[in-house]
Amino acid sequence: MKMTEKEINIKKRSNSIFEGIKETPFKYVPLGIIKGLGFEEKEINEKPFIGVVNTWNELNPGHKHLGNLAEAVKYGIIEAGGIPFEFCTVGPCDGWANGNEGMRYILPQREVIADSIELMIQAHRLDAMVTLSSCDKINPAVLMAAIRLDIPTICVPGGPNMYEIRFMPDYKGIEQSNYGDFIHKLGCISCATYGACELMGTANTIQCLMEAFGMTLPNAATTPAMTRMKYIIAKNSGKKIIDLLKKGITPSQIMTKKSLENALMVDLAIGGSTNSALHLPAIANEMDIEFDLEIFNEYSKKIPTIVNVSPSGDYGIIDLYKAGGIPAVLRRLKDFIHLDCLTVSGTTIGKTIGRVKILDENVIRPLNNPVYPEGGTVILKGNLAPEGAVVKQSAVKNQTMLKFESPAVCFNSEQEVIDALISNKISNNSILIIRYEGPKGGPGMPELLAVTATLMLRRNLDRVALITDGRFSGATSGPCIGHVSPEAYLGGPIAIIKDGDTINIDIPNKKLEVNLSDEEIQGRLSNWKPIERVIKSKALQKYKSLVSSATKGAILNF
Repeated sequence: MKMTEKEINIKKRSNSIFEGIKETPFKYVPLGIIKGLGFEEKEINEKPFIGVVNTWNELNPGHKHLGNLAEAVKYGIIEAGGIPFEFCTVGPCDGWANGNEGMRYILPQREVIADSIELMIQAHRLDAMVTLSSCDKINPAVLMAAIRLDIPTICVPGGPNMYEIRFMPDYKGIEQSNYGDFIHKLGCISCATYGACELMGTANTIQCLMEAFGMTLPNAATTPAMTRMKYIIAKNSGKKIIDLLKKGITPSQIMTKKSLENALMVDLAIGGSTNSALHLPAIANEMDIEFDLEIFNEYSKKIPTIVNVSPSGDYGIIDLYKAGGIPAVLRRLKDFIHLDCLTVSGTTIGKTIGRVKILDENVIRPLNNPVYPEGGTVILKGNLAPEGAVVKQSAVKNQTMLKFESPAVCFNSEQEVIDALISNKISNNSILIIRYEGPKGGPGMPELLAVTATLMLRRNLDRVALITDGRFSGATSGPCIGHVSPEAYLGGPIAIIKDGDTINIDIPNKKLEVNLSDEEIQGRLSNWKPIERVIKSKALQKYKSLVSSATKGAILNF
């Protein structure tokens, strides 16, 4: 029988701190320590303990404002009758790490963040939590921790920043191709404010999926970081967590198979980052749901790319917010999504979007006039990627590159490609193969943004494709295919490709092939040995020994 609001013990977890020792003098030890934080015994005994999980730091512009938002969350918790306890976990910035050795240390932090949240919440027996996060690996880690802990949880996304380009007098949109000179292009990547980079990269993609899952208050994902409304959303989230606690609403009631499908459909509609193909399987794994990457192809046939935001379109996340945000996207998809899914607002998705309007159809396109006729991300398979590879087809602006056959030029690291580009050794009509950058081979599956950004800025290299067992930033555009599995280190066919081998990319038909017979591939593999990098880092050694394939979300196997 479902418990009524009055019957739910909202301090069941925090009371357990004292339960086993209440008849002993030792009970005064934890009580005295908590009182030492400035609380009275009566409120310790009566008020629920709420974790305020902050990923604030001074290294990451996407996170530097989260300290102020945490204060707002705490005000809301106090106002609603709880005691907030703020603690921090790590929150890396990919931008610092792109193009250098630091990038190998980014993806492994997803599991560290999820574990650290679980360990802190469980060690202190907190009754519920409100999370604050903004950037790439941190947002999925928060969702992984939420479903793992299954205590009442509300997510507060940090929101998008504003790029410098918005403040230039001839601003037309943040899509770099609208501007010919280098100064304007820099304005499309330079942060003018705190918040997540203002395009549909991984940070904003997963913030949007948090909302699609139902784990945020309405419009929380796209509300700009440095606004009054973002502060109000944070404060209201603090208030609302007490309501969820009283009603016994936990993530397992919100993050269901249906809401996972909603998140996937929103990802396809917004032209989300290819890193969703890593993070959604990892989140699904925490939900005990099998996630086959083929589901991207299945749903991309039904859901077109309708959000006209860079790198698939012309505008920025701020424009998406002004057009109605994720509620408006959900409204546009109402005939496809599961409207009965519960949200942290305490109502269903259907009720949340009931009166929502699309305020700018240039940004949120009609279904019959999409940015791209299919969903943004699709999975390619073939003898070069037997288990799959990932591409953002909506960001391939040159339609002639959707089908592309050309000779391979092979490299065994990102740095080798950067050096070749600097030396002008890459020519048009090439397909660059970058291998040994997968989860184990990297290790750490680094983003190759330094390569893709350099290619984008080289106008004389407009017919170059890239294939890797590593991954890309969500900002990447063009025929860039990542997550090739099995990866080279594990003996995937990408390991034995030679310079001059003909590669066939066929995105419309979801194919990725090398023009070699099965016998030739197996013959080369029989004489192959993996490249072993010297790894001094104990963290990376541990990660390499435990990490699974990219097709499984690069989760850790025990």
